[in-house]
Amino acid sequence: MVRQRADRVLMPESLRSAAEGLAGGHRLPVAPRDAATVVLLRDGTDATGVSSGGPEVYLLRRHHQMAFAAGMAVFPGGGVDDRDRQSSFGDGSWVGPTATSWADQLNCDDATARGLVCAAVRETFEESGVLLAGPDGDSVVADTTGDGWESDRLALVAKQVSLAAVLARRGLVLRTDLLRAWAHWITPDFEPRRYDTRFFVAVLPAGQRTRDVSTESAAVTWMAPAEAVARANRGELAMMPPTVQTCAELARLSRASDALLAAESRHILVIEPRLVFDDGQVWLERR
Repeated sequence: MVRQRADRVLMPESLRSAAEGLAGGHRLPVAPRDAATVVLLRDGTDATGVSSGGPEVYLLRRHHQMAFAAGMAVFPGGGVDDRDRQSSFGDGSWVGPTATSWADQLNCDDATARGLVCAAVRETFEESGVLLAGPDGDSVVADTTGDGWESDRLALVAKQVSLAAVLARRGLVLRTDLLRAWAHWITPDFEPRRYDTRFFVAVLPAGQRTRDVSTESAAVTWMAPAEAVARANRGELAMMPPTVQTCAELARLSRASDALLAAESRHILVIEPRLVFDDGQVWLERR
């Protein structure tokens, strides 16, 4: 189990040797890869469908055999690839902030910003079945559970097609206005796989529902962010520091839509946790 303490998380034994190897100068850090992750939110309800107060977040527990974040509860997301960077959207097929506007928010160039936004939408669809797109800038696809949608999702997972191509064939526009930038974390330098990750928030579109479709996850769940933090602190739920902190921040909100409003005024700083050696133990500390 992962132990939490204030802004620290105790390093699991599976990563301790890598951390100590880097600290001892026996290996060099690898360059981080651009990545995007999306915190999907919805308003919590009880068994009868009545609002239970506060938002819920969608979490996937990664398989223990995964090379990165094995066994951890994470948000949907993944690395940016060439399809995302090279995607071409025609006039009117990209709704919301322009790539230049996103670049200003994400502190990167236009091409990287376009890739990050495309990856955020693509990975969310691949890992949850939720698609932030619609026939126009005022509507969203209401149902993505049919066989045709599943074929498109699998083609994206297999890297056989780009998100732009899927949307163009279906006559849909990318709803980038449904996303908000939330945070920017870089994987610690001792990790053999590193990601330069932008975190986005989005509210589950009306009519859509998440599906347990990701081959990288062993289980999925909707959970109140405060409960996720409490379970992580008790050692019952393994989560990386970015996930824990994001849940802690969202736990202060009253409704899912409040995350979109809160994101508007956030000042996003780059966070790259560092190693701390304390009395024979190795901790990962936010800095």
